[in-house]
Amino acid sequence: MEKTIRIGTRESQLAVWQATLAQKLLLQNGFKSELKFIKSDGDIDLVTPLYEIGVQGVFTKTLDAALLSGQIDIAVHSMKDVPTQLAKGIVQAAVLKRASYKDLLVYKNEALATNNSQFSILNSQLLIATSSIRRKAQWLNRYPNTEIENLRGNVNTRLKKLNESNWDGAIFAAAGLERINLRPKNSIELDWMLPAPAQGAIMIICKEEDDFSKQACSFFNDESTALCTKIERDFLRKLLGGCSTPISALAEIEKDEVHFKGNICSVNGSEKIEIEKTISVKNAATLGADAAKEIIKKGADKLIQALQHAR
Repeated sequence: MEKTIRIGTRESQLAVWQATLAQKLLLQNGFKSELKFIKSDGDIDLVTPLYEIGVQGVFTKTLDAALLSGQIDIAVHSMKDVPTQLAKGIVQAAVLKRASYKDLLVYKNEALATNNSQFSILNSQLLIATSSIRRKAQWLNRYPNTEIENLRGNVNTRLKKLNESNWDGAIFAAAGLERINLRPKNSIELDWMLPAPAQGAIMIICKEEDDFSKQACSFFNDESTALCTKIERDFLRKLLGGCSTPISALAEIEKDEVHFKGNICSVNGSEKIEIEKTISVKNAATLGADAAKEIIKKGADKLIQALQHAR
């Protein structure tokens, strides 16, 4: 009897969309599968800011446990939510082709759309919502007069909270809204904001010894996305960061070269250290780690120490 691959997923609309995409890709390559719904700790606590509840793995550890206990065969995640160090016994089976890596500002204050410039917003007393410490730090670095409100929940919940609030706007990942056709017309891309490492990419994981699932997923692994996200996550790992730290990274391939940008900010946005590097694809295996070493020499180690002491 042919094996049916059990796909573990959270219950949010976006998570189900991602799992269904994996199911379609499996079917296109001749593999049967079914969805198994599992609630994560990150879905249960929608009040506490992510950086206060040990965010690293908060959306993935429940699925990791289900995978290791044999309840499911693969799990599908937004890659930016996955810890850079996978749980023992779990491996990356595939990385899907990346969607938009950008952050969006969904605005209620029309001035943010018509006057989206450093000068005009600098002098405005804004109220912006996000639960991401990275987005908060980069926004405050550019617009220090802003007050930041915590915003938790899946994308549907966050959009609803925004509509019912007195906030001027809220920041979302473009890919999350666009994948489920929820990007509002009153939104603009924040081209100046560097994304979280691996933002816009989807990772599929399985047990290390599960050769059947690894082989099935290998058919739709996107090598370019896998390389770029590895570089970004290596940068994050070398800086001892997780998705609860204000560390940003983006690697893009153009012709035969990888262009990398990374930064680290203080939580209040008062300091930002940046790095840019370009290298040939064939020599890019250690680019993320090398960039991290260089940014540490520029003073990033002091910001990292301050972040660790603040916890």
